[in-house]
Amino acid sequence: MAKKKCPDCKECLPAWLAAFGDLMSLLLCFFVLLLSMSSMDAKKISEAIGSLSGAMSVLEGGTKTEISKQRMQQSTPIDSNDETSEAVNRVAQAAMDANEMIDKGKGPAITVEEGQEGFVIELPASLLFKSGSATIENEDALLFLKRIALIVDELPNTMQVSVQGHTDNQGPGKNSVFKDNWELSSARAISVLQELLLDGVDPKRISASGHAEFKPLATNATKAGRAKNRRVELHFFGGKSDNKDKTKQSVLDKVTTK
Repeated sequence: MAKKKCPDCKECLPAWLAAFGDLMSLLLCFFVLLLSMSSMDAKKISEAIGSLSGAMSVLEGGTKTEISKQRMQQSTPIDSNDETSEAVNRVAQAAMDANEMIDKGKGPAITVEEGQEGFVIELPASLLFKSGSATIENEDALLFLKRIALIVDELPNTMQVSVQGHTDNQGPGKNSVFKDNWELSSARAISVLQELLLDGVDPKRISASGHAEFKPLATNATKAGRAKNRRVELHFFGGKSDNKDKTKQSVLDKVTTK
């Protein structure tokens, strides 16, 4: 007798089985996450991170593992109570924003440098003025000065601002109303000072001066060097208190007392 033919097996699994498998996978991942979150010991993790900080000097000791607003504040790159450092950070951010808005193809960008007594903002003259002029015409530069004025208003009253104008070794030009670089650099510094005064800076905390071409940052032999030398600097430094000034005798006082 001929053997019975075995029935053909189905080529594919039932559709419901694929959906059931996906559901089981999702449930497994869900319970694994619950288990991992419930078994987390934040104290032990904090101690482990602290030990790594002492051994490798890489991680910040005591950093919390919980995601919270407090942790976001503690993990800020620069966390300092010094008001001057905070001001430098804010000014640097304002300079970055201004450089993005201003066409940097016209010349150097705004820079911020921190020193021993304070910090310095370098404003390229090409971003503020036209050649041989002392009138600020760039709207983005005016907005930047407004932001600087707001920062100055939040600094301690002892913080002083010195606006210093600088030029290259070339003259102002035949079409300029200024006869030499002394007048041009001084007029540009005064223009920036007046704009800061309009934005609310206390007149007692600010001054202006012109240095012509005698304090260059780069060589005047190249076009790029001359562009870097044409600038206006804002020097922020801590002023002396009135009590200290009263305790010091001038040379004249010492002579008259003898």
